[in-house]
Amino acid sequence: MIQILSAEQGAVEAEAQRVQVLRQRLLERKQSGRSGWSMMGMPVVSARSLQASEALCSWQLRRGLLLRDRLAGVQFALDELELLAGRVDLEREEGSPEEGEAARRYLEQYPGPPGQTGHCELDLGRLMAQGIDGVAGYIHDLMAGAAGERAATYQSFLYALEGLSLLCGHAAEAAETAMPAAGPERQAELAAIADSCRRIAHQPPADFRDAVQLLWLTLVGVMQGEPVGLVVPGHLDRTLQPFYAQDTAAGRLDQGEALLLLESLYLLVNEFIPDGLAISVMVGGRDEAGADLTNDLSYLCLEALRRTRLIYPTVGVCWHEGTPGELVDLAVELISSGCANPAFFGDEIIQQGLRQLGVPPTESCRYVNSTCVEITPSGASNVWVASPYYNTCGLLLEEIAAQIDEPAPTFEAFLEQYRHRLEQAVTQAVAEQNQARQVRRERGRKPLQSIFTRDCLARGLDMDEGGAGYNWAECSFVGLANLADALYVLREEIYRQRRLDFAELKAALDADFAGNEALRLRFLNGYPKYGQDCAEVDALVAQVVGFAVAACRRHRLAPDDSPYVPGAFVWIMHEHLGRQTGATPDGRRAGFPFADGCGPAQGRESFGPTAAILSTTSWDHRPMIGGLAYNMKFNAGLLRSPSSRRGLRDLVLTYLQRGGFETQINVVDQETLKKARAHPEEYRDLVVRIGGYTDYFARLSPQMQDELILRTEFSHV
Repeated sequence: MIQILSAEQGAVEAEAQRVQVLRQRLLERKQSGRSGWSMMGMPVVSARSLQASEALCSWQLRRGLLLRDRLAGVQFALDELELLAGRVDLEREEGSPEEGEAARRYLEQYPGPPGQTGHCELDLGRLMAQGIDGVAGYIHDLMAGAAGERAATYQSFLYALEGLSLLCGHAAEAAETAMPAAGPERQAELAAIADSCRRIAHQPPADFRDAVQLLWLTLVGVMQGEPVGLVVPGHLDRTLQPFYAQDTAAGRLDQGEALLLLESLYLLVNEFIPDGLAISVMVGGRDEAGADLTNDLSYLCLEALRRTRLIYPTVGVCWHEGTPGELVDLAVELISSGCANPAFFGDEIIQQGLRQLGVPPTESCRYVNSTCVEITPSGASNVWVASPYYNTCGLLLEEIAAQIDEPAPTFEAFLEQYRHRLEQAVTQAVAEQNQARQVRRERGRKPLQSIFTRDCLARGLDMDEGGAGYNWAECSFVGLANLADALYVLREEIYRQRRLDFAELKAALDADFAGNEALRLRFLNGYPKYGQDCAEVDALVAQVVGFAVAACRRHRLAPDDSPYVPGAFVWIMHEHLGRQTGATPDGRRAGFPFADGCGPAQGRESFGPTAAILSTTSWDHRPMIGGLAYNMKFNAGLLRSPSSRRGLRDLVLTYLQRGGFETQINVVDQETLKKARAHPEEYRDLVVRIGGYTDYFARLSPQMQDELILRTEFSHV
């Protein structure tokens, strides 16, 4: 493990104090509920731009001009401690209230297109190597052989780069404006910020600072300008490594300075993205030849979580057998100290899943958890994630109701009818996704994001026109653990033991077990459950996952016959869909959240973490590129000794070695969560893991808080 070095101890303490002050100011600003994202509407600027371009026939050109004008209207704020520019100024008002209302009325004729936005890592290789002007020159060369709409597409890309350059200039202006009132030391810092932003407005980054600054402003440009949501920093240890290596070798940068710049980036991410979503960084992994890519920045990206301790970003470790043990140990150390942000991804399983989807080995090593746990190819993705979520237990209740008059003669026949119902839901959703894609082609277009998405430049196509390398959709099946537990009970009660018929079962469920608590407890406690290493129950999970995979494989998507990809990613939907769904045969009451991700339902991991891991890895995770997570929870007092942390590391590695897709861990005791629920003002910054993402416990709904408290808290490792 690398040792974080800085010039002297006093400098380290000053850096830590700076981060803590900036962190506290950020939290205070966000108490208002506003973030950079809240400024993304820009109705006055948008209306003026579209009015000015009404004479143009090409919608693609108009979108390029719109993006340029939106970025030209963005202004930044900078206080006396920030080391990177790019915090959107929330105090700037855009026009008068009357102008805003008139603009909104005008924009009603341009409704936003349906479908997914963002959820990707950009391909910044050419930008980092050639700068904005260099990329523009490359596009000019491509235009030489283009005509018609293809030429218009390239021109829209040039407008987009013009806007990004203007955005960098505004960042420089924020630093220059602050200089007259600053002291000599701060003036030097502001001059460095301004010089960096002026340089990257046209030229490639000259050093590590420039590269971090350009990366962030490009993310802001895409999210603010298009606008789209949740474009992630991704593999910082790959994108920034050449600049870090160059600067450290020349003695211009030490690890402490690099760490402070990464922490500054993390703070900006938290300023811009509203609470309750997700932004991801990934570290480690392998190149196309199978060589490990871990480097100093891999450790620093994790280390930057120690002092920031905010909800963004999550830092996923791409684990494989060659991953250095020191990287795993650092992630485990942070987790054990209560930092919920690190997670572990099974690199081999994910790469195999991508290759099954036709991603070649040269590309399958370049992926990102595009926000939570859903996997998209880095820099080449127009993938729509969580499109849509399926309520697997809601479909089960529909099938139970349909069985009353003509019940299936065998459990196998019942399962076949459930499978058919699931397939119908998938078929309907695919049709809706394809319709949304057609509307997106007519009303969408994202010229700036397209520039940084392979192969839009080579094809001369906007990503909404099919220019991206990968255009599939990832749907998500919620409640799989509850479904398997419920199916086991149903098989035993109706088909094997014949204690109930479908009418009696439906009546009990419709009444939410009112007057039938003994029956509910029999369902809940009288039968084995997923997570207890019971082969029969685990086999049902594998079977229903197989239904989902097969149902998805029957369908293709526009514009290029892309696959429809399954996952078990839940975000907050296990609580949302659970709240909408009646009682289920696993003993779950009406309205209670479903299990999150691929893990067992709350409180059912009663045989300990090893048994739960054996269950969750008993079936094939590879097809579930749409994402799945296994959440573990440990008491905070349990992981204070080196031996207990080694035990946690061994559990994580067991999960990954057995083919686990992703695991994440909460280290917090139930008493702390209960206190935070009762006194949220005292626990404003308590960060917890939910269903693939991190959030502040105090801002969760009461139902989600209860769900976290009721998750199994392991008492040993």
